Amino acid sequence: MASGIYALALLPAVPSLVGTHPVLLEMFRGSMTAMVTMGAKARIGEASLLVAVVAAIPGLMLFHWLYWWAGWRWGRGAVDLFVGKHPKAAQRTVRLERLTTRFGWLAVVIAYFQPIPNQLIYAAAGWTRMRLVTFIALDLVGSLLWIGFCVGLGYAIGQRAVDVAHAVSHYALWFSIALVVFIFARQVWIQRRAPSR
Repeated sequence: MASGIYALALLPAVPSLVGTHPVLLEMFRGSMTAMVTMGAKARIGEASLLVAVVAAIPGLMLFHWLYWWAGWRWGRGAVDLFVGKHPKAAQRTVRLERLTTRFGWLAVVIAYFQPIPNQLIYAAAGWTRMRLVTFIALDLVGSLLWIGFCVGLGYAIGQRAVDVAHAVSHYALWFSIALVVFIFARQVWIQRRAPSR
């Protein structure tokens, strides 16, 4: 819940910060857009590649240990919470446990590059009793791979990515207002459609 609330709270800041202060967006949110923008700024000489990489680490890894802890604390129950009520949930949970037991270290390292939601991988790592220090070390390696990919992409694109980021920031206020109105309207619509008890 904490990670969801945190992400929602920062959502309106994303469009305005991506063009003006992408390093802050990297630090507080681990935003892929901010990492690409910082890579592009490094290409045109407006930022340092080292800063572009290091600044993204805290925002990207901020809640990973909580998912690990949930898996350690509640085991299969935490994984079941993330899998949901899907008809094949039990099968997927068994398969995830088997994979994490055999290849848990690799799953954590490549978490950003595979189709399983990261939260499931991190919770399963805790569930299968991976030590916290080991988990954080592997998570750091995986996060650096992802950051390197995103910053490298921005570096390859260069000035065009910076121009897009500035254009997004220019219209950020209107986008943020529209986003808040959309979320509020959607919640009202869902409440009205819900059957009365």
